[in-house]
Amino acid sequence: MWVEKFDNPQKEIFQILNEKGVINPNFVDYLKKFDSKVLLKAYENMCFSRIQEQMQMELNYEKDEKGQVKLVNGIPKVIGKVINFLSSKGQEGVEVAYASCLRPGIDWLVPAYRNNAAWITAGYPVEKVIQYWLGNEMGSQMPKGVNILPVNIPIATQYSHATGIAFAEKYKNDKGIVITTIGDGGTSEGEFSEAINFAAIHKLAVVFFVENNQWSLDTPTTKATMSPTFAQKGTAFGVPNIRVDGNDFFSVYYATQEAIERAKKGNGPSLIEAVTYRQNAHSAFDIKKDYFSAEDYKIEQEWLKKDPIGRIREYLKSIKLWDDNKQAELDKQITKKVNDAITWALKNENVSIDEIFDYTYEKLTPQLIEQKAEAKVFFNEGEKK
Repeated sequence: MWVEKFDNPQKEIFQILNEKGVINPNFVDYLKKFDSKVLLKAYENMCFSRIQEQMQMELNYEKDEKGQVKLVNGIPKVIGKVINFLSSKGQEGVEVAYASCLRPGIDWLVPAYRNNAAWITAGYPVEKVIQYWLGNEMGSQMPKGVNILPVNIPIATQYSHATGIAFAEKYKNDKGIVITTIGDGGTSEGEFSEAINFAAIHKLAVVFFVENNQWSLDTPTTKATMSPTFAQKGTAFGVPNIRVDGNDFFSVYYATQEAIERAKKGNGPSLIEAVTYRQNAHSAFDIKKDYFSAEDYKIEQEWLKKDPIGRIREYLKSIKLWDDNKQAELDKQITKKVNDAITWALKNENVSIDEIFDYTYEKLTPQLIEQKAEAKVFFNEGEKK
């Protein structure tokens, strides 16, 4: 079993398909039997997230009369249309893999804020994703039957939310599995440890992911922990753990399915560290060159050679499931869908002053009544009809 093999503090990383297209000899049959529909849909979701993110980010950039992004010192000139956005670029392999394992309407995804590819795969409507990042919290309202918690901004609290949902599932004797994810920096928060410990004690059906993308905002992983791996942190709580190549869709998918099967049998949570790379800066308003050294840029070039989308694309071509014509058609379809989603989101981006003030307390306090009136004057907004 993978638990016995990898439940140790070593730095070994489990791979099925590496960046050179070499298949782990122990998993040749596994790939031959892999459901092509699942694989193709996963690839489409990876491409969708990559294109959507780029188009969404461009909403934030000023353009010239020819539609080209204006640059200032080589950096796009920001106009601040999108309040913020944290990109999954480079992490699509891990996010699409674990989200593909969820059973719609049964299992739960409890995300952080850098999980665009996972959201799309798990059924979060793209127009609602864009609406959220335009500043309207109604973008967090999921359609009925889509078990995804809202975008989570406070670091690591999603681990506690996931454990709580899993505890409720067990209490009600329901069958839902919960998948939650965190960045490497989030492992330094207390809720990371508290949630895993509670889940282990109660043998809850949670799969904990650490998306080790090498950076926590502007802090490199080497300065975030002295542990050789993030996976081994699970050992302290009696939780089986594994390190996987986060840019290898197959290894993440396989490990997730194994963890889910453990959970279904009542054996409790698992911790999976997916080793990947954050290709974009921390956020829409972050400037990478402010903290990247020359050596960091060299390391990044090596990571770009391991891009998860390119890896899957080449594999699909090798087994005659993909070609350049199909890619061109897919890109065209995605671009249209994203354009339609952006159009809808822009029409539904505004939030009334009432929405901001009215729902914290049952009855507004005198201070909030005064602040609300001032805000209405400032933003020139009339009373709610």
